[in-house]
Amino acid sequence: MEEQDKALERFRIQGRVKWFDPVKGFGFIIADEGGPDILLHANVLRNFGQGSVADGAGIEVFVQRTSRGAQAVEIIEIHPPEGTGFVLGEDIPPEVASTIADLVIEPARVKWFDKGKGFGFANVFGRPEDVFVHIEVLRQSGFADLQPGEAIGLRIVDGKRGRMAAQVLSWEAALRKPA
Repeated sequence: MEEQDKALERFRIQGRVKWFDPVKGFGFIIADEGGPDILLHANVLRNFGQGSVADGAGIEVFVQRTSRGAQAVEIIEIHPPEGTGFVLGEDIPPEVASTIADLVIEPARVKWFDKGKGFGFANVFGRPEDVFVHIEVLRQSGFADLQPGEAIGLRIVDGKRGRMAAQVLSWEAALRKPA
């Protein structure tokens, strides 16, 4: 019985996403302190409010050892991959790019996103126009992909061609952050 109780113990780790494939429904985490890879299942990611996560993203999770190895059972926090900043290209004035964290988080749903094309669109609740979402902004926000209908929080800027996402947050993370 004692060995079974020990197997059910949860412990907290910090690490990086080695890779995650939303089609397969799983991926792996590498703990900062080393050791074997840790399984990250799509259900655990969905419970956090995301359908995907970018390779190289920082992640803090609760882990449980099972007969098949260590697996994440709860996500505490996800951070964008190191070395990414909010580079939005020519459409965004440099003075706006430096103040993205100060923008209001707007509730939205993904209209469509095509990873192959590298962009998609979302709709903000109560507004008729689409919001452009570029794959680099998505990656810089810690995501690898978005699914139609997925609830997200967006920090939005006005670009030369209309409203565009400057940052994407999972809906649950957006609820935890002060607006």
